[in-house]
Amino acid sequence: MGNIDFNELFKTYSRRLHGLAFSYTRDPFLAEDVVQETFIKAYKKLDTIVDSTKIGAWLSAITARTAIDLLRMEKRKCSRLIVSPDSIVGLSSPDKNPEDEVEMLLLNEELSNRMNQLSKDYYDVLCLKIIFGLNEKEIAKRLRLKPSTVKTRLYRARKQLKQFYQKEIA
Repeated sequence: MGNIDFNELFKTYSRRLHGLAFSYTRDPFLAEDVVQETFIKAYKKLDTIVDSTKIGAWLSAITARTAIDLLRMEKRKCSRLIVSPDSIVGLSSPDKNPEDEVEMLLLNEELSNRMNQLSKDYYDVLCLKIIFGLNEKEIAKRLRLKPSTVKTRLYRARKQLKQFYQKEIA
């Protein structure tokens, strides 16, 4: 459909799509990324539009799917290695023992599996703390919680992880 001005399309819908993306991501910067990716996808498929009156709904659907994909990707990042081997035991010397490296990787994998067993509330705060290095106030702002709630959830999440390991040892 050659009569659609892409610049006008962007001006008309970008604000609305940003609000939609923000409702999914709860992060203004991620929302901007989602909107940008949405318009890139839309630009590539602009010629497939049959009814120009449904462009807003079409863009909204692309935005929602893009936001969900981004959140899934972020979740996968969270479930990967939790702590670098160097930061746990100080294995920063150049003469690393391969056995120690394998042990650290197994420990990280086990920790990741244990974190996945936590409730969503505990998992979210622990992931933001460990993976992204956010402090309690930043986590509270991002999850729209009180800082005291974040501290409590962090404490309980760590306590549950500790209990998992104590049960395994016993």
